Amino acid sequence: MILPVNGKFEMPALPYAKADLVPVLTAETNEFHYGKHLQTYVNNLNAALPGTAYEGKSLEEIVKTSEGGVFNNAGQILNHALYFLQFAAPKEGNAPTGKIADAIVRDFGSFEKFQEEFQAKGAGLFGSGWVWLSADASGKLVITQEANAQNPLTKGLTPLLTFDVWEHAYYIDYRNRRPDYMKALWQIVDWQVVNERFV
Repeated sequence: MILPVNGKFEMPALPYAKADLVPVLTAETNEFHYGKHLQTYVNNLNAALPGTAYEGKSLEEIVKTSEGGVFNNAGQILNHALYFLQFAAPKEGNAPTGKIADAIVRDFGSFEKFQEEFQAKGAGLFGSGWVWLSADASGKLVITQEANAQNPLTKGLTPLLTFDVWEHAYYIDYRNRRPDYMKALWQIVDWQVVNERFV
Protein backbone atom coordinates (compact mmCIF):
# COMPACT_ATOMS: atom_id res chain seq x y z
CA MET A 1 0.00 0.00 0.00
CA ILE A 2 1.37 3.41 -0.97
CA LEU A 3 0.58 6.10 1.60
CA PRO A 4 1.27 9.84 1.52
CA VAL A 5 4.14 11.12 3.67
CA ASN A 6 3.28 14.30 5.59
CA GLY A 7 0.25 14.69 3.35
CA LYS A 8 2.11 14.28 0.06
CA PHE A 9 2.92 11.36 -2.23
CA GLU A 10 6.59 10.87 -3.02
CA MET A 11 8.44 9.42 -5.97
CA PRO A 12 9.09 5.67 -5.52
CA ALA A 13 12.77 5.02 -4.81
CA LEU A 14 14.32 2.96 -7.59
CA PRO A 15 16.18 -0.20 -6.44
CA TYR A 16 18.74 0.30 -9.24
CA ALA A 17 20.69 3.13 -10.87
CA LYS A 18 19.15 4.66 -13.99
CA ALA A 19 21.88 3.14 -16.20
CA ASP A 20 21.56 -0.38 -14.73
CA LEU A 21 18.88 -1.50 -17.20
CA VAL A 22 21.03 -0.92 -20.31
CA PRO A 23 20.71 -2.12 -23.07
CA VAL A 24 17.00 -2.82 -22.50
CA LEU A 25 16.21 0.69 -21.25
CA THR A 26 18.78 3.47 -21.40
CA ALA A 27 19.56 5.99 -18.69
CA GLU A 28 18.07 8.65 -20.97
CA THR A 29 14.75 6.82 -21.13
CA ASN A 30 14.68 6.42 -17.35
CA GLU A 31 15.62 10.07 -16.92
CA PHE A 32 12.62 11.18 -18.98
CA HIS A 33 10.11 8.45 -18.13
CA TYR A 34 10.78 8.20 -14.39
CA GLY A 35 12.35 11.59 -13.77
CA LYS A 36 9.94 13.76 -15.75
CA HIS A 37 6.71 11.90 -16.64
CA LEU A 38 6.22 10.23 -13.27
CA GLN A 39 7.34 13.32 -11.36
CA THR A 40 4.66 15.35 -13.17
CA TYR A 41 1.92 12.91 -12.12
CA VAL A 42 3.14 13.09 -8.50
CA ASN A 43 3.19 16.89 -8.57
CA ASN A 44 -0.27 17.07 -10.16
CA LEU A 45 -1.86 14.68 -7.66
CA ASN A 46 -0.31 16.44 -4.67
CA ALA A 47 -1.68 19.76 -5.96
CA ALA A 48 -5.17 18.31 -6.50
CA LEU A 49 -5.69 16.51 -3.16
CA PRO A 50 -5.87 19.24 -0.47
CA GLY A 51 -9.43 19.79 0.70
CA THR A 52 -10.82 16.73 -1.10
CA ALA A 53 -12.23 13.47 0.29
CA TYR A 54 -9.08 11.71 -0.95
CA GLU A 55 -6.68 13.62 1.28
CA GLY A 56 -4.71 11.21 3.50
CA LYS A 57 -5.92 8.08 1.68
CA SER A 58 -3.64 5.46 0.16
CA LEU A 59 -2.90 5.60 -3.54
CA GLU A 60 -4.77 2.32 -4.03
CA GLU A 61 -7.89 3.68 -2.30
CA ILE A 62 -7.79 6.79 -4.48
CA VAL A 63 -7.47 4.71 -7.66
CA LYS A 64 -10.43 2.51 -6.64
CA THR A 65 -12.78 5.40 -5.82
CA SER A 66 -11.82 8.52 -7.79
CA GLU A 67 -12.45 9.80 -11.29
CA GLY A 68 -11.34 12.58 -13.62
CA GLY A 69 -8.01 14.30 -13.05
CA VAL A 70 -7.49 12.83 -9.58
CA PHE A 71 -7.95 9.31 -10.94
CA ASN A 72 -5.72 9.92 -13.97
CA ASN A 73 -2.80 11.16 -11.90
CA ALA A 74 -3.24 8.62 -9.07
CA GLY A 75 -3.59 5.79 -11.59
CA GLN A 76 -0.47 6.82 -13.44
CA ILE A 77 1.54 7.06 -10.22
CA LEU A 78 0.44 3.58 -9.13
CA ASN A 79 0.97 2.09 -12.60
CA HIS A 80 4.42 3.60 -12.93
CA ALA A 81 5.44 2.57 -9.39
CA LEU A 82 4.50 -1.05 -10.14
CA TYR A 83 6.31 -0.82 -13.50
CA PHE A 84 9.60 0.70 -12.33
CA LEU A 85 9.85 -1.36 -9.14
CA GLN A 86 9.54 -4.71 -10.98
CA PHE A 87 12.88 -4.39 -12.80
CA ALA A 88 16.49 -5.43 -12.16
CA ALA A 89 19.69 -5.63 -14.22
CA PRO A 90 19.29 -7.55 -17.52
CA LYS A 91 19.61 -11.33 -17.35
CA GLU A 92 19.84 -13.49 -20.46
CA GLY A 93 17.21 -16.25 -20.47
CA ASN A 94 15.39 -14.58 -17.58
CA ALA A 95 12.35 -16.66 -16.59
CA PRO A 96 9.93 -16.87 -13.67
CA THR A 97 10.62 -19.05 -10.65
CA GLY A 98 8.63 -20.14 -7.61
CA LYS A 99 4.87 -19.92 -7.25
CA ILE A 100 4.38 -17.46 -10.11
CA ALA A 101 6.17 -19.85 -12.48
CA ASP A 102 3.86 -22.69 -11.40
CA ALA A 103 0.76 -20.51 -11.79
CA ILE A 104 1.81 -19.35 -15.27
CA VAL A 105 2.20 -22.97 -16.44
CA ARG A 106 -1.13 -23.88 -14.79
CA ASP A 107 -3.10 -21.02 -16.39
CA PHE A 108 -1.34 -20.52 -19.75
CA GLY A 109 0.28 -23.88 -20.50
CA SER A 110 3.87 -22.62 -20.55
CA PHE A 111 5.90 -19.47 -19.97
CA GLU A 112 6.36 -19.16 -23.75
CA LYS A 113 2.60 -19.27 -24.38
CA PHE A 114 2.08 -16.68 -21.64
CA GLN A 115 4.73 -14.41 -23.21
CA GLU A 116 3.10 -14.70 -26.64
CA GLU A 117 -0.34 -13.77 -25.31
CA PHE A 118 0.99 -10.97 -23.11
CA GLN A 119 3.04 -9.46 -25.95
CA ALA A 120 0.16 -9.77 -28.42
CA LYS A 121 -2.20 -7.95 -26.07
CA GLY A 122 0.39 -5.24 -25.41
CA ALA A 123 1.18 -4.77 -29.08
CA GLY A 124 -2.52 -4.80 -29.99
CA LEU A 125 -3.66 -2.19 -27.48
CA PHE A 126 -4.79 0.82 -29.50
CA GLY A 127 -3.34 4.13 -28.37
CA SER A 128 -1.87 4.56 -24.90
CA GLY A 129 -2.14 2.21 -21.97
CA TRP A 130 -0.83 -0.83 -20.14
CA VAL A 131 -0.87 -4.62 -20.42
CA TRP A 132 -1.12 -6.45 -17.08
CA LEU A 133 -0.73 -9.85 -15.52
CA SER A 134 -3.05 -9.98 -12.52
CA ALA A 135 -4.61 -12.51 -10.17
CA ASP A 136 -8.33 -12.77 -9.51
CA ALA A 137 -9.81 -13.49 -6.08
CA SER A 138 -9.24 -17.24 -6.53
CA GLY A 139 -5.60 -16.80 -7.55
CA LYS A 140 -6.19 -17.49 -11.24
CA LEU A 141 -3.92 -15.44 -13.51
CA VAL A 142 -5.43 -13.17 -16.16
CA ILE A 143 -3.99 -10.79 -18.76
CA THR A 144 -5.81 -7.49 -19.29
CA GLN A 145 -5.38 -4.46 -21.50
CA GLU A 146 -5.96 -1.19 -19.65
CA ALA A 147 -6.27 2.12 -21.51
CA ASN A 148 -4.66 5.36 -20.35
CA ALA A 149 -4.37 5.39 -16.51
CA GLN A 150 -6.58 2.37 -15.80
CA ASN A 151 -5.41 -0.29 -13.35
CA PRO A 152 -6.72 -3.85 -12.75
CA LEU A 153 -7.53 -2.85 -9.15
CA THR A 154 -10.69 -1.19 -10.47
CA LYS A 155 -11.84 -4.65 -11.67
CA GLY A 156 -11.17 -6.37 -8.35
CA LEU A 157 -7.90 -7.89 -9.57
CA THR A 158 -4.46 -7.89 -7.93
CA PRO A 159 -1.84 -6.46 -10.33
CA LEU A 160 1.37 -8.50 -10.51
CA LEU A 161 3.31 -7.43 -13.61
CA THR A 162 2.87 -4.65 -16.15
CA PHE A 163 4.41 -3.35 -19.36
CA ASP A 164 3.82 0.34 -20.08
CA VAL A 165 2.82 0.74 -23.73
CA TRP A 166 2.47 4.50 -23.71
CA GLU A 167 4.79 5.74 -26.45
CA HIS A 168 6.84 7.80 -23.99
CA ALA A 169 7.95 4.54 -22.31
CA TYR A 170 9.89 3.33 -25.33
CA TYR A 171 10.23 5.98 -28.04
CA ILE A 172 13.74 7.18 -27.14
CA ASP A 173 15.16 3.64 -27.33
CA TYR A 174 12.84 1.86 -29.76
CA ARG A 175 11.09 4.62 -31.73
CA ASN A 176 7.77 3.12 -32.92
CA ARG A 177 8.82 -0.53 -32.42
CA ARG A 178 6.54 -1.39 -29.51
CA PRO A 179 6.82 -5.19 -30.02
CA ASP A 180 10.64 -5.03 -29.86
CA TYR A 181 10.48 -3.00 -26.65
CA MET A 182 8.08 -5.49 -25.06
CA LYS A 183 10.19 -8.48 -26.09
CA ALA A 184 13.30 -6.86 -24.55
CA LEU A 185 11.59 -6.12 -21.21
CA TRP A 186 11.53 -9.82 -20.26
CA GLN A 187 15.31 -9.59 -19.64
CA ILE A 188 14.82 -7.11 -16.77
CA VAL A 189 11.72 -8.45 -14.99
CA ASP A 190 12.55 -9.21 -11.36
CA TRP A 191 10.43 -12.32 -10.82
CA GLN A 192 11.06 -12.23 -7.08
CA VAL A 193 9.14 -8.94 -6.96
CA VAL A 194 6.30 -10.51 -8.97
CA ASN A 195 6.24 -13.45 -6.53
CA GLU A 196 6.00 -11.05 -3.59
CA ARG A 197 2.95 -9.40 -5.17
CA PHE A 198 1.32 -12.80 -5.76
CA VAL A 199 0.03 -13.51 -2.27
